[in-house]
Amino acid sequence: MNKDKINNPSILDRSKLPALFPTHRHEPEFWEQLGRVIATFGFLEEVLGKAIFAFTATRQYSTEEIDAAYQAWLPKLEKALSDQLYNLAEAYEKAVRDNSESTIKNIEDLVSDIKKTAKIRNVLCHGSWRTPNAEGKSIPHFVDRKNNVFKTPIDIAYLKQTQAEVAALSYSVIDTVTSMGWQFPGSNGPGNPIWSSHQ
Repeated sequence: MNKDKINNPSILDRSKLPALFPTHRHEPEFWEQLGRVIATFGFLEEVLGKAIFAFTATRQYSTEEIDAAYQAWLPKLEKALSDQLYNLAEAYEKAVRDNSESTIKNIEDLVSDIKKTAKIRNVLCHGSWRTPNAEGKSIPHFVDRKNNVFKTPIDIAYLKQTQAEVAALSYSVIDTVTSMGWQFPGSNGPGNPIWSSHQ
């Protein structure tokens, strides 16, 4: 490379960019619905963390297991606070299976559905949105760890449907706790409290 040669250096003229760039080409409702579905994914992750707490806190341990279980419990709960959706689904399934009093029949199906939706969560949260077509559909630029390129056009209807599906998954996870007679952690709903500040 010839260090003496300068190739017309330039910088971006920010004053000429449209207002709200780079989100200016989509309708405000599109961004509202995208925000709502992302927030609902966050709610699902919180619900899974609380369900992990519920199933691990109500599990029966033998006298010999108590000390080791107690030592492992705090790191497990800390991980549930920071894990991503796919890993939370796996930890939740394990917590349900390890609880001998669990009466949940369709845990495999529920966890499978959560893992499937984790894929679209990554697209919606990390994709770079392209200009929408005449129908208002946009394909986010997203490539997963296996180099798969996302190609599905997304519009407001898609986002609304996804938000409703993720909310329904959250409700199903809550039901797995409350159907056992426990109050869902952090709520004041029906059932026996799992933990009280007076304990």
